[in-house]
Amino acid sequence: MLVIEDNKAIASVIEHIGKSLGFQVTTAHSFTEVRKLLVSHQEFFVATVDYGLPDAPEGEVIPYVLDHGIPSVVMTGRMNDQIHQKLLSLPIIDYITKENSQAYHYLLRVLHGQLVNHKISVLVADDSLSVRSYVCSLLKRRNFTVYEAPDGTKALQVLKENSEIKLLITDQEMPEMTGIELVQAIRKRFTDRDLIIIGYSGIDRVYQSARFIKSGADDYLKKPFCPEEFFCRIFKNIEQLHYIEEIKMAANVDYLTSLSNRRYFIDLFDEQFADILESEHNHLLVLFHVDDFISINDDFGHSAGDHVLTEFSKLLSCHFNGQLLARFGGAEFGCLLSGEDFSQNEQCLLAFKESVSKHSINFEEKNINFSICIGGTIICEQASVNQCLEQSDEALQQAQAEGDNQMVLNGFVELSE
Repeated sequence: MLVIEDNKAIASVIEHIGKSLGFQVTTAHSFTEVRKLLVSHQEFFVATVDYGLPDAPEGEVIPYVLDHGIPSVVMTGRMNDQIHQKLLSLPIIDYITKENSQAYHYLLRVLHGQLVNHKISVLVADDSLSVRSYVCSLLKRRNFTVYEAPDGTKALQVLKENSEIKLLITDQEMPEMTGIELVQAIRKRFTDRDLIIIGYSGIDRVYQSARFIKSGADDYLKKPFCPEEFFCRIFKNIEQLHYIEEIKMAANVDYLTSLSNRRYFIDLFDEQFADILESEHNHLLVLFHVDDFISINDDFGHSAGDHVLTEFSKLLSCHFNGQLLARFGGAEFGCLLSGEDFSQNEQCLLAFKESVSKHSINFEEKNINFSICIGGTIICEQASVNQCLEQSDEALQQAQAEGDNQMVLNGFVELSE
């Protein structure tokens, strides 16, 4: 990251922000220093550029940095209509006025966005090549992954082929399918929790924005729009999507182990249940329970107990990579295990059970050893997910009745040697 700033106190603040995000920071305090620096060193991911330098008082350094292919955020202590129009005409990431501490909070958000926005895929649907290219260029400035489509029909196909797309920006006036018709078609498949839609139009009708939003769009812009407003709308809606995803994560994930929780596991299992019954592969619903977990808490403390659960969840995730896993509660975990045949799944579980019994966990210079009991049922002709859960729970109880480090699958006891 390149920081161009003549005020050393402000430069220090920006350096701190950059380093907090993991950037290696290089600082220049004048246009002369920038010229010398870029002769030999041009590999910068991003730059913050002071508009007024002692030897470049009217932003002369900005196009120089941009010409070297460095995405730039302009910091300015002055603002008027002339400067504003000049900045809007330049292909910069953004500009920030150095008015108060809030400006640096905003800078942190912008720089963080440059690092992570590539994870967000955006689709632009517009039949005008020039407008579509312009919108795509704005998004690429902010490092978004961008797809494009010349009409609504092709936009639906792109969405079908690229499930990672989280944001659609669509024009209203398109052949075959209007933007509003596209929104209506999309909302039959995607809720507003899964895909953000922003519409725009150049037709001056007072009801156009309401039509878009009532059809399922999240926001609306009137063409021609200001890039500042465009980005403000984009980021406001993306932040809203992030909040929704965080809420979903909190609702679906166990806080301690980061595995799915019981409710979410059952929901996913239920979605797959019909396909599992028809599958040629062998599927088992398996429950694991850490033996004598109460004694672990009593002997080593509850923090040690939590550590055992988190370490066990890592062992589960490593051994059963790609399988549906969950913490059901307490010291009980679940797995939806698939394999070519029952013998393969059985051997996989036995190997895991024995591996756990030989594994030692270090906590506060103490070694904690533990074992597990396993209960599972083959999924074949059950009437429901609940019936599978009941059968697996019965198998786990049978295993526990046999003692520690035992396994029961469909009523058959696999005794440890």
